[in-house]
Amino acid sequence: MTERTATRKVFVKVNSDFDTTGYMQPRSITWLDGRSFPIDAVRDCRPVSDHPERSCYTIIIKGEEKRLYFDRSEPLHASCCGRWWVETAS
Repeated sequence: MTERTATRKVFVKVNSDFDTTGYMQPRSITWLDGRSFPIDAVRDCRPVSDHPERSCYTIIIKGEEKRLYFDRSEPLHASCCGRWWVETAS
């Protein structure tokens, strides 16, 4: 039997662009400690099936494939559309 590693959400700052169709393209990630990494490519973006308000971006950073998540906010604040996070080992 394979042992499952515990994970946790880590919220990150993401700089992104929006094209004329409204598509959101993440460009870089900044960790809480200030380290920043450019996103070399976005390979895929799709909704997470069991969380309709969540999208999963498959990104490339320094040649490694990573998962970056975006959770859309409920419309409580007009200027807050959601939060970015990554899953890391606890």
